[in-house]
Amino acid sequence: MKILVITELRQGKWNNASFETLAAAQQIAADTASTIGAAVIGKNVSAFGDELSTKNVGEVLQIEHDLLEAYTPDAYCVALAQVISSAKPDLVLFPHTYQVRDFAPKLAASLGKGMIGDCIGYRHESGKLVFVRQMFQGKTAADVTFQGNAPWFASFQSGAFRADLVAAHPDGKAPINKVAIDLKSEQIRTKPLDLFKEAKSAVDLTQAPIIVSIGRGIKAPENIPQAEALAKAIGGEIAASRPICDEGWLPMERQIGSSGQTVAPKLYLALGISGAIQHVVGMKGARTIVAINKDANAPIFEIADYGVVADIFEIMPALTEALEKSKSS
Repeated sequence: MKILVITELRQGKWNNASFETLAAAQQIAADTASTIGAAVIGKNVSAFGDELSTKNVGEVLQIEHDLLEAYTPDAYCVALAQVISSAKPDLVLFPHTYQVRDFAPKLAASLGKGMIGDCIGYRHESGKLVFVRQMFQGKTAADVTFQGNAPWFASFQSGAFRADLVAAHPDGKAPINKVAIDLKSEQIRTKPLDLFKEAKSAVDLTQAPIIVSIGRGIKAPENIPQAEALAKAIGGEIAASRPICDEGWLPMERQIGSSGQTVAPKLYLALGISGAIQHVVGMKGARTIVAINKDANAPIFEIADYGVVADIFEIMPALTEALEKSKSS
């Protein structure tokens, strides 16, 4: 089987979810004795192609064109349809980003294929790939398989795989192949404008290496500054479970869980969070989970790497003070 990973750039930088998807591809390849190709698309992307070639892939496909400088779904679909036609992959994988949601279903449909989106995992059973998707806000999961002939299309949810586990190329670098595409301006029906930006307070928690998250145990909005002080001292972002955001104590963009953001930071500090499944599905991919809760039976302790049964109002100020002292010493 041949796997093709479509990576994503945003404002001249990698979207880290690209490497999470590459990690998924490497695992699938190991299970199925497959080869991997990784594609980078845009304009002036040679530096990104060089970086991608240091990963354990069979080849890098460098797709460049003036009309690919700014993202449009039409241009991406025209370009990638040609790439898929020439590369002939069996499985095309994407990170499940807003951009991918915009163009990948159109790309798959234009080729007469279906797409399994927002997967959280996979299994290899009886020579067949089974993809796992969450349903009903994470309350259950569905096993989905492809019907029909390849190529097949799938995207993986952010945080489903760890980007830091991407293997390096054993020989140093994979070959880079520049792919020429035929793309005309009249094929693009939309005109790219300025990139959409949310309010200044908005934050992309998926890119945060450290997250301090609060739950019902915070008790009242006036207690949140204690958690924010801890987040600042530890160099992290503040986040919350759904009840906190539903109450309006923190903006919805700070919500972690099945109806919020899915994150996989290096450190996830859960303060007063019980660990309902709707929250856990949004942060279980964290490299290290530290939970502090006065309820010794809280479900969060089942997935925590380190658990502290204690009152968060005793731990937060003490930990903040210790961190600030360590910085000044």
